Amino acid sequence: MNGIAATLRLAGAAIGAVGAILLFIEFFQVPSYVRYDTDFESYNLEISPATASEYTWFGRIGALALAVAFSLQLLAGFLG
Repeated sequence: MNGIAATLRLAGAAIGAVGAILLFIEFFQVPSYVRYDTDFESYNLEISPATASEYTWFGRIGALALAVAFSLQLLAGFLG
């Protein structure tokens, strides 16, 4: 039983690391509705509700991976 708990802990740590990297990528992306104008050296916001996307797949998969990692760590804590 201790081997299963150790395996779950390692799998949770690996999945959590991948999820954290994906969320790091998500947080430092420039949104699709922000444009930089080099002539005036300023940012323009061109928001259209139909085309604006707030989150990308990096953030969605990263959050899901972190949720799975926490659940694996919790399960390993109960088993070990």
